[in-house]
Amino acid sequence: MGLGVCIILIAVGAILTFASDWQLDGVNLDLVGLIFMAVGLIGTAVYTSILRRRRMVVPPVAPTLTEDERRDDLR
Repeated sequence: MGLGVCIILIAVGAILTFASDWQLDGVNLDLVGLIFMAVGLIGTAVYTSILRRRRMVVPPVAPTLTEDERRDDLR
Protein backbone atom coordinates (compact mmCIF):
# COMPACT_ATOMS: atom_id res chain seq x y z
CA MET A 1 0.00 0.00 0.00
CA GLY A 2 1.58 3.25 -1.11
CA LEU A 3 1.64 6.59 0.59
CA GLY A 4 -1.06 7.97 -1.72
CA VAL A 5 -3.50 5.21 -0.77
CA CYS A 6 -2.84 5.86 2.92
CA ILE A 7 -3.57 9.56 2.52
CA ILE A 8 -6.75 8.79 0.58
CA LEU A 9 -7.89 6.42 3.35
CA ILE A 10 -7.33 9.14 5.94
CA ALA A 11 -9.25 11.68 3.86
CA VAL A 12 -12.20 9.35 3.15
CA GLY A 13 -12.32 8.36 6.81
CA ALA A 14 -12.38 11.99 7.90
CA ILE A 15 -15.16 12.76 5.42
CA LEU A 16 -17.23 9.81 6.62
CA THR A 17 -16.69 10.69 10.28
CA PHE A 18 -16.93 14.47 10.34
CA ALA A 19 -18.59 15.71 7.14
CA SER A 20 -21.37 13.26 6.35
CA ASP A 21 -24.81 12.97 7.84
CA TRP A 22 -25.86 9.83 6.00
CA GLN A 23 -27.73 7.12 7.86
CA LEU A 24 -27.49 3.48 6.84
CA ASP A 25 -29.28 0.65 8.60
CA GLY A 26 -26.80 -1.66 10.28
CA VAL A 27 -23.72 0.44 9.40
CA ASN A 28 -22.20 3.06 11.64
CA LEU A 29 -20.43 5.39 9.21
CA ASP A 30 -18.64 7.23 12.03
CA LEU A 31 -17.00 3.98 13.09
CA VAL A 32 -16.15 3.06 9.50
CA GLY A 33 -14.53 6.48 9.07
CA LEU A 34 -12.49 6.05 12.23
CA ILE A 35 -11.32 2.62 11.06
CA PHE A 36 -10.30 4.08 7.67
CA MET A 37 -8.33 6.84 9.39
CA ALA A 38 -6.60 4.36 11.72
CA VAL A 39 -5.64 2.07 8.83
CA GLY A 40 -4.35 5.08 6.89
CA LEU A 41 -2.24 6.26 9.82
CA ILE A 42 -0.81 2.78 10.42
CA GLY A 43 -0.05 2.42 6.70
CA THR A 44 1.68 5.81 6.65
CA ALA A 45 3.84 4.85 9.65
CA VAL A 46 4.80 1.51 8.12
CA TYR A 47 5.53 3.06 4.72
CA THR A 48 7.78 5.77 6.18
CA SER A 49 9.68 3.27 8.32
CA ILE A 50 10.31 1.06 5.28
CA LEU A 51 11.31 4.09 3.21
CA ARG A 52 13.75 5.17 5.92
CA ARG A 53 15.40 1.72 5.84
CA ARG A 54 15.78 1.84 2.06
CA ARG A 55 17.63 5.15 2.20
CA MET A 56 20.30 4.01 4.64
CA VAL A 57 23.73 4.37 3.08
CA VAL A 58 26.18 1.58 3.73
CA PRO A 59 29.83 2.56 3.37
CA PRO A 60 31.78 0.50 0.85
CA VAL A 61 33.87 -2.32 2.21
CA ALA A 62 37.57 -2.31 1.39
CA PRO A 63 38.57 -5.33 -0.68
CA THR A 64 40.47 -8.03 1.15
CA LEU A 65 43.83 -9.01 -0.32
CA THR A 66 45.47 -12.36 0.09
CA GLU A 67 49.21 -12.79 0.72
CA ASP A 68 49.89 -13.53 -2.95
CA GLU A 69 48.05 -10.42 -4.10
CA ARG A 70 49.95 -8.27 -1.58
CA ARG A 71 53.27 -9.57 -2.86
CA ASP A 72 52.21 -8.87 -6.45
CA ASP A 73 51.19 -5.31 -5.52
CA LEU A 74 54.57 -4.63 -3.88
CA ARG A 75 56.56 -5.59 -7.00
